[in-house]
Amino acid sequence: MQIKGKQWRTIWLEPNGSSIGVIDQRKLPHKLTSQIIYTYEEAATAIQNMIVRGAPLIGVTGAYGLMLSLQKDASDEALEKAFSKLLSTRPTAVNLGWALRRIRKLVKDLPREQRAEAAKKEAQAIAEEDVLMCEAIGEHGLKILQQISGCESYKDQKQPLNVLTHCNAGWLATVDWGTALAPIYKAHRAGMKIHVWVDETRPRNQGASLTSYELGCEGIPHTVIVDNAGGHLMQHGLVDLVIVGSDRTTKKGDVCNKIGTYLKALAAHDNSVPFYVALPSSTIDWEIVDALNEIPIETRSPSEILEIEGQLINGGMGKVRVCPYESRAFNPAFDVTPGRLITGLITERGVSTSNELALQKLFKHE
Repeated sequence: MQIKGKQWRTIWLEPNGSSIGVIDQRKLPHKLTSQIIYTYEEAATAIQNMIVRGAPLIGVTGAYGLMLSLQKDASDEALEKAFSKLLSTRPTAVNLGWALRRIRKLVKDLPREQRAEAAKKEAQAIAEEDVLMCEAIGEHGLKILQQISGCESYKDQKQPLNVLTHCNAGWLATVDWGTALAPIYKAHRAGMKIHVWVDETRPRNQGASLTSYELGCEGIPHTVIVDNAGGHLMQHGLVDLVIVGSDRTTKKGDVCNKIGTYLKALAAHDNSVPFYVALPSSTIDWEIVDALNEIPIETRSPSEILEIEGQLINGGMGKVRVCPYESRAFNPAFDVTPGRLITGLITERGVSTSNELALQKLFKHE
């Protein structure tokens, strides 16, 4: 994606081949800065501390992290140690385990001296595949936006299409393009009039800080709203459709995504607003049946609720406490949206209804 005329990805292999660079997403939107990662421990910290975040990007970072480990020590013991460390960083997003297992399976039967190079090629392949999958999601999602707009030609479009998003499922959550925002980017670049309602997405404000930053870089009109305003907007006919991402999708089509997604789906269902989920196939967990009881929901630090960080009036960054010191906080990071509330799943292979039969047919999974 473009930032001030320069092409960016969220993660890249450095020219030396033995380190990776990432955008430090904790500093956005106020400062664009990158960080170099040299070890798998640093990769694990980057995932845990949300220097990188978003299910697809977490998976790619994990793959590169395992590569860095094998470059230092290609023994079975070191491989398993790095695998376990990286896997433990974020429990909910399935892409991380998917990518780590893909690297481990590839190198397990190789001689030690070949493992690091094989892991590097595979990690690069995972990254490139993510870009292609997200762009394909954008193309399939664009058709939905065109259909809902009801205009054969963008020149005939009198009012912008109003899309509501939750959290950040743009290119910052992937290597490039994004998932839920990919159709929006495609539509904007094609000339469609489009406006995005951006949920702030408390407590980490990924919508207010990251999604708004992305849309601003692309010149896409958008308005930041508090998380609780979405239902009100839908009641007044100000939302044409909702598109969100996914951190883990079950084979039955239930979706685990950023906390608050379920409430948006309920509001959309009550107001007959189409509710779509955009996801690459790497986000589908073909083993999970009961989403509510089987998906591990990450509980993050209470400080994310009790405190808030931002840019101060003097230009510096600061953190303030918003709750009484004696107050406690509970901070589940994700919730589950049942497939019955989802209009469709937008994947790299096309759009599927949110049920097991349709997903198996689309991916020919056995």
